Amino acid sequence: MNPNRVLTIAKNGFQEVIRDRILYFIGFFTLLLILAQRIIPEIAAGTHEKILLDFGIGAIALMSVTIAIFIGTGTINKEIEQRTLLMLVPKPISRAEFILGKQLGLVAVLAVVVTIMMVIYLAMLSFSDITYPLSALIVTAVYLLLELALLIGVALLFGVFTSSILATLLSFGVYLMGHFSQDLVELGKLSENESIKSLTTSLYLILPDLSRLDLKNEAVYGLLPDSGNLAANALYGILYTALLLVLSMTIFARKEF
Repeated sequence: MNPNRVLTIAKNGFQEVIRDRILYFIGFFTLLLILAQRIIPEIAAGTHEKILLDFGIGAIALMSVTIAIFIGTGTINKEIEQRTLLMLVPKPISRAEFILGKQLGLVAVLAVVVTIMMVIYLAMLSFSDITYPLSALIVTAVYLLLELALLIGVALLFGVFTSSILATLLSFGVYLMGHFSQDLVELGKLSENESIKSLTTSLYLILPDLSRLDLKNEAVYGLLPDSGNLAANALYGILYTALLLVLSMTIFARKEF
């Protein structure tokens, strides 16, 4: 695998997504914050600071997840439909390099988007004289990027063997189930049915446990897991993403155009 070729694909993918007006999401996010800053204090006097803290970080997560899934599931099929992939495959670029380059390019896009939205969010809090736990919010943003990298891996995996629409639906399903996978295990225990217990345990082992990378609720109170848990959760996200990339590369290598 040639690093230069991977970085070239990543750079081209980054520029292509930016040109696709992805940054309009940032304008929409800014408008949402302005509206929230005006409306929430009117309807929730006394608790508006906590609500604005929750709303801002939640909006960043929701919008960035939406971007990650839509661009991740569509990028491979778009290359096929525009026939640009057919020109790349005969060249000395392996399909593994193509997948890895796409992953890195999309992660770079999300890193830029999340960074800009976080700066706008923190500026809004400062302008509103709302006290916020800066370090906890920064750590939360870093773990959000780890979650987004994993979701891009999920989106690319589904995107290499199915249509964009189905891949999008499956990716959103994994996102939702991934945030409730621990609850599934508890539900299986409560059912006292061995078949259900086995099913929920299997789903927990297969699906990514995205709750390990979701620190939003703790961050608004300035509370975070200890450094050991943070490191373990980060390693979990990185290893799971690597596994998804290996699966994507394996399937893509067998795909015929």
